[in-house]
Amino acid sequence: MKKNFLYAALTASVITTSGLTFTSCSNDDSDSNQVTETNVVADDASALSLVNGVYSHWQPLSSSFSFVIELNSNKLISFEGEENEAGPVNSRFEQEPTTWYQIKIFNHLLQGIAADNENIITLNNSLKAGKITQSGYNAAAGKTKFLRGLAYLKLVQLWGEVPVFTEEGGSTTDRQPIDKVFEQIVSDFTSAEALLKDYDGDPRIPSKQAAQGLLARTYLIWGDNPLTESEVEAIANQQKDPAFTTTPARLEKAVEYADKVIKSGLLKLDPEYNKLWGREYESNKRKTNEHLFTIAHDGDKFDAQGNHQTHCSWTFPFQNGENGQGYSQNHTEVADDNLYDDWKAEQPNDKRLAETYFTSIVNPETGKTHTYYSPVYTPINGKGVDQSYTNAENLEITQNSVDRIEIRYAEVLLIKAEALVQLGKADKAVEPFNELRTRAGIATVTASDLTLKTIQREWDYEFTYEQFSLLNSLRWKNLVSSVKEVANYKHFADDWQSKQTYTSEQAAYFTKIHNHLVAKYNNVKGRNYRQPIPTGFSGEDLGIKQNPGF
Repeated sequence: MKKNFLYAALTASVITTSGLTFTSCSNDDSDSNQVTETNVVADDASALSLVNGVYSHWQPLSSSFSFVIELNSNKLISFEGEENEAGPVNSRFEQEPTTWYQIKIFNHLLQGIAADNENIITLNNSLKAGKITQSGYNAAAGKTKFLRGLAYLKLVQLWGEVPVFTEEGGSTTDRQPIDKVFEQIVSDFTSAEALLKDYDGDPRIPSKQAAQGLLARTYLIWGDNPLTESEVEAIANQQKDPAFTTTPARLEKAVEYADKVIKSGLLKLDPEYNKLWGREYESNKRKTNEHLFTIAHDGDKFDAQGNHQTHCSWTFPFQNGENGQGYSQNHTEVADDNLYDDWKAEQPNDKRLAETYFTSIVNPETGKTHTYYSPVYTPINGKGVDQSYTNAENLEITQNSVDRIEIRYAEVLLIKAEALVQLGKADKAVEPFNELRTRAGIATVTASDLTLKTIQREWDYEFTYEQFSLLNSLRWKNLVSSVKEVANYKHFADDWQSKQTYTSEQAAYFTKIHNHLVAKYNNVKGRNYRQPIPTGFSGEDLGIKQNPGF
C-alpha cells in the first residue's frame, strides 16, 4: 500500500541506491554520441522493451496521485493508518518535505525522466548503427517523449518551477521558470505527436491522438497562467486566492489540439458512463474508444505496484457497522454527505451521480445491503469500486489490477468547451459541452447559460475522484475558497453530533470526519498552490530550492 513496492533499478550513472541522483546527459561532455555495441539495442522489439521499463516509475503512482490531488481538496479525506500517516497528513493540509506521497511522486517522476533521457540516447545510437528501423525508432522515441512530457506536466502542476534536464543536458537541481518547463512539455508532446501512430483502440499504447489530447490539456493549464514562485510567496501564509488571469493565445492552442482529436473521428464517448471503470471494461474491451491513454496494471505480483485505487477507496467494503459486521475505516473517504446531497439537489437525474457516490450497495457474497450515509457512514467513492465481474468488489481489494485512466475523450470535449468559454466564444462551446450533458441524461444548455462557473461544476459532475480536484483549483485560482466550502458540510459545525443519533462507533468515525474538515478549513493557505519539495527516498536533501511557506 505504501512502501511495499519494487521499482526497476536503472544504470548507476542515473540512480544511486541511496536515493535520487541524476547525471546531466550531454553529448558535449560524454561519449554517449559514440556508437558502440554497449550503447545500442539489438532490434525494434528491444527498443520498445527498453522504453517500457519506465512504466516501473508510473505504476506505483496510479493511486498515489489521489493521495495528493484529491486529498488536497474539499472532496476527500483519509483514515489511512494513524493520524500522523501520509494520507491523513495530506487530508489536513499538513504535508511537509518528509511526507511520503510527495516523496514518492516527485522522485519517481524525476527518475522516470532520467531514464527517458538515457533511453533517447540509446535509441539515437541504435538508429545510427542500423540496429533498429525508422518505424521502430518512431514507436520507441515517440513513447519516450510522450512519457517525459507527461512527467514534466505532473511536476509543474504540483511543484511549479522544477529542474529541466534532457538528453542534451541541463541541471538536475536548478529550478527553471514556469514558461521554460511548459516549453519543454510542449516540445515533448509535439515530437510524440509527429512520431506516434494514430489511435488504434488500445489506450495502453501512446498514440498521436493521446499526444494531441495532452497538448490540449497542457495549453489549457498554461493558458490559465500558472503562478510563479514570487506570486506564491506573496500569499504563502495567507488564506487568500490570487486573481484569475489567462493568456488567450494559449487557450486558442488548447482548442486547436482538442479539435485535432475530435476531428480524427477515432474517439467517442461510451454511451454508458458506468462502464468506464473496472477490470473488464479497461483496454477498450467494449470497443467504445473513450479511454485515450491509460497506465496498464496487472496486479502487485506483476507490476512495479498494482493500482491500489480500488483498494484505497474500498478498503473494508462491508464492515461499516451494519449486518453484524465490524466498523472499519477506508484509506480514503468521501469528505461528507453534502458532496452527494448538493449534486442530487442540482441534478437529480444525472446518471453520473450514481457512479460517483454510492449510498448503498449489495454484498455479492451475502446478498445483504450496506448503507453509506450518515449516521452510518459517508458515501463511497463509486469510481473506486470495480463492479465489472462477479465478486469484483471483494477481489479487487487484493488484486489491484484495474488500469488507471490518464485521459479520456470526455476531457478533450470539456477542455475545448472551457477554453472557448474563457475566450468569450460560448456559442462555439455549446456543442462539445452538450455531448457530455446528453450522455448524462440531463438538460443541455444554450450559449447564454454556459459560463465558466457552469464549466467548473461540469468538471465535478464528470471527473470527481479522477485526480483533477486540486489541479483544477490551481488553474482557477480558487484553492483556498473551494477548500473552505467544507464549512457548509454536515459534520463541520461543532454541534454536528446533536443533529442525529450516533452509536459510539459511529460517533468516533464522524468525529474524525469533523476533525479533518476543520483542519482543512484552518490549514489551507496560499502556500498550498505548491507542494513542498520533498527529500529523496532515503531522506536525503535533493539540493532543489524549497517552495515558499515550507
